[in-house]
Amino acid sequence: MGNLARKHQHQFDEQVKQATVKVKKVQRHTKITPGEKILAAMFVAFIVFMAVKIVSAQAAIYEVNKEIEDVKSTMHEQKKLNDDLEIQISELSKPDRVLEKAKNRGLNLDKDNVKVVGQK
Repeated sequence: MGNLARKHQHQFDEQVKQATVKVKKVQRHTKITPGEKILAAMFVAFIVFMAVKIVSAQAAIYEVNKEIEDVKSTMHEQKKLNDDLEIQISELSKPDRVLEKAKNRGLNLDKDNVKVVGQK
């Protein structure tokens, strides 16, 4: 039996050696070539450049929108002022007021000498 056990042990050792030979790892060289480094650097530079370009474009758009809003608010204020002046003109040009101012300055109303002027 001793020989049989040895023979069995010897066969088992050969199987283990064959199994370890099959499991051997292949080492790969992971060196980065200078060309790949240049390409990676160019890619990173391009990404950074485009990011800066986008941010600067957004800043310019913001400034233009701000100016547009300022002009709109100025226009709104001017329109409000113009409307107030139109109301003031209509109040000051009422015929009763004009007649009163004319009498205060010594002018008389002669109905034969009245000319009607139309407004535009």
